[in-house]
Amino acid sequence: MLARDQDARLRDLADEAGITERSVQAIISDLEASGYVTKHRVGRRNTYKVNRRRPFRHSAESGHQVGELLDLFATE
Repeated sequence: MLARDQDARLRDLADEAGITERSVQAIISDLEASGYVTKHRVGRRNTYKVNRRRPFRHSAESGHQVGELLDLFATE
């Protein structure tokens, strides 16, 4: 969802995913700590950027980049 809408609010992400805001915050924090997402403050809001070149964590998929998976789900 962040790859589609970098300006999405935590509340909007939670509603779309059907989980709590706290869960979304924990997931984004984990992704940020691992280098998959960077957060930038813009005024009073955050904007997020997905690192599409970051390889997957698991050794079986580490030869693939996150962007490859995101491209499979991209809609035009």
